[in-house]
Amino acid sequence: MRKIYLYPIWLRIWHFLNALLMLLLILSGISLHFSATSSFLFPFKTGMLIHNISGIVLTLAYLFYFVLNITSGNIKYYFPVIKGFIGNLWTQGKYYLLGIFGRERHPFHTDEKHKFNPLQQITYLGVMYFLVPFIIISGWALLFPELAPDEFLGMGGIWPMALLHTILGFLVTIFMIGHIYLGTTGEDPLEYFKTIITGYHIDHEEPEVVVIKEEKKKDKSPTLPLIFYNPITITGAIIAIITFLAIVFLAVVDFFSEDTNPYSGIINYVVLPAVLILGLILIAIGAIRENRRILHGKDRKEKLPVINLNKPKQQVAFLIFLVGTIVLVISTIFGSFQAYHYTDSDEFCGTLCHTVMQPEYTAYKNSPHARVHCVDCHIGSGATWYVRSKFSGAYQVYATIMNVYPKPIKTPIHNLRPSPETCEQCHWPTKFYSEKNISFDFYTSDEKNSEYKLSMLLKTGGGTVELGNNSGIHWKMYLENEISYYATDERRQDIPWVRVRNRQTGAETFYASTDSKVKVTNEMIKSGQVRTFDCIDCHNRPTHIYNVPNKIVNSYISNNRIDRSIPYIKNIAVQALESKTVKQNASYSDIRDFIMNFYQQAYPDVISTKRNELEQAITSTADIFSKNYFPNMKVSWRAHPNNIGHMYAKGCFRCHDGKHVSPEGKVITNDCNACHTIIYQKPAYQTETIGTNLAFVHPGGIDKLVQTRICSDCHASQTFSKQTVIKK
Repeated sequence: MRKIYLYPIWLRIWHFLNALLMLLLILSGISLHFSATSSFLFPFKTGMLIHNISGIVLTLAYLFYFVLNITSGNIKYYFPVIKGFIGNLWTQGKYYLLGIFGRERHPFHTDEKHKFNPLQQITYLGVMYFLVPFIIISGWALLFPELAPDEFLGMGGIWPMALLHTILGFLVTIFMIGHIYLGTTGEDPLEYFKTIITGYHIDHEEPEVVVIKEEKKKDKSPTLPLIFYNPITITGAIIAIITFLAIVFLAVVDFFSEDTNPYSGIINYVVLPAVLILGLILIAIGAIRENRRILHGKDRKEKLPVINLNKPKQQVAFLIFLVGTIVLVISTIFGSFQAYHYTDSDEFCGTLCHTVMQPEYTAYKNSPHARVHCVDCHIGSGATWYVRSKFSGAYQVYATIMNVYPKPIKTPIHNLRPSPETCEQCHWPTKFYSEKNISFDFYTSDEKNSEYKLSMLLKTGGGTVELGNNSGIHWKMYLENEISYYATDERRQDIPWVRVRNRQTGAETFYASTDSKVKVTNEMIKSGQVRTFDCIDCHNRPTHIYNVPNKIVNSYISNNRIDRSIPYIKNIAVQALESKTVKQNASYSDIRDFIMNFYQQAYPDVISTKRNELEQAITSTADIFSKNYFPNMKVSWRAHPNNIGHMYAKGCFRCHDGKHVSPEGKVITNDCNACHTIIYQKPAYQTETIGTNLAFVHPGGIDKLVQTRICSDCHASQTFSKQTVIKK
């Protein structure tokens, strides 16, 4: 009896890993195949997770096996001798079917040159080079079903691949059962299992001379070129390998995770690739430094590093280095693309710096543009604006880390891409025609929350000269004329000077405000601070909308989320929202205390008779606060005026105030009917009126319509810092 060393350590490690993965795949596959609401093996989601992760690891393990099996020469044991092959198969088959049970001698001897018998050779060759690759390919195809063709062989594109995968899985299961059974057919049931653990096969047919693996003369030459044997290169290699493994692990976790985490994304696709590149740079620096040291004859006999590809060890090392380099390069390219892609994602923009961007991200998710990606507006297509945005973002990162960012974030953004290159990719002003019917449901602040209804035609307009559909706001302000203006404040609310140039004739008209204290000079105009008017000058809050309390509470009442029958609920809800005592992290409890205190003092019976309705009103008011008020960042509707309209900010009246006059005496109109006409109106406690160009009736009474003032003078100046108790 003698010991023969047959199975190297790398093969044994792969064998046990492969066996574990196959077992997990078989069990999870059976669980998925016969899955119901509650599976007898794993819950469906758990089974799917185990199956997918095991399949990916099996793929990597198989690639490792495939490369090492070829480079080590182990693959030669899989190929049978052609001469007499059929006869040998028949002989081996008879042994397994009959002879083994009669304790006959094995027909084929196992030694250093023949690891496997003919039946093992053809089976292992078929399994490892046909069955396993196809089951891996079909598994990946099922992992990405969206890439499957619509039809294949007269069936759906996914079904044939699923059928193939199931059949192959069944065959692998049969192979595993047979393989484990045959492993028990040695001199004792555990002999072959001990062999795959230790690597040594016991040959019982020779005299009992224990022959240990023949010692080969060791090749003392280094596996890698000498320049790689230095502390800097080794440190870089360790960093690169560990980082690469971390990237692979996090990528797998991220791929199968249902909830993506922005922090793991920035680590995996931005930070770790940077560390990986640092490791590769250290490898190169160490090699260059060591090469110079060798060239100067310091402690080395060799003048230059020697790579001898005639030596098997260096062939393997070169192949491993080449494959590793290709994998690292591809992974780095993929990681860089993922970093690029991730930094353009909405979650990166909105949640990475949670405190800073929470107001903007919350408003974005509740806006009409919630399905438009942040970068589509803030960057747009093309590399130029992408690079500009990233350079701009560098300071933002610094400001966030050093806690020197402004509260609230300043607007407007001065380096925003022009709207024709972003907004007008979807919104096309030349195709806007006629008028738009808009209806409003207002509720006054009296005890009954009285309803005021209003409908108007908004003259959005648009069109082209050629088609003749030229009219309305967009035509006059954007298409027919090029408008430029000079603003004296950063938020572009005070505009003392306007220039209008007709696009067809080129004629220019200049308007100056008679009410402005700033005298606009030619030097100021030539200084580069004159802005060309575009979409964003009116539509300045298209996405990050912080609703005005009066307006949003009206909407909640109109949709029955706040019960109108609760006395003064409109008034008190608005007061609660505007109260300076409500804290961001305790908004619900603060709003509840505010509202309940009022009704305990003024309407105690409401608490008992309309308890459920009052609780719903409190919940709705807290919901409004959470989406529109952010005290930690000092953000609300007051921080960012909305230029659409003119009730809660100057908006249209920045120029259309009747005070911008040209030298010829021409005035920028402030006629209400220039932009809209009222067609239906029903003030509280009054009869409805229907018609065209109706005169607006103010809910607060005719005495509130002071012609020398604009709407925002009153509506934007209201404050509700203290609770007002209204006596019955």
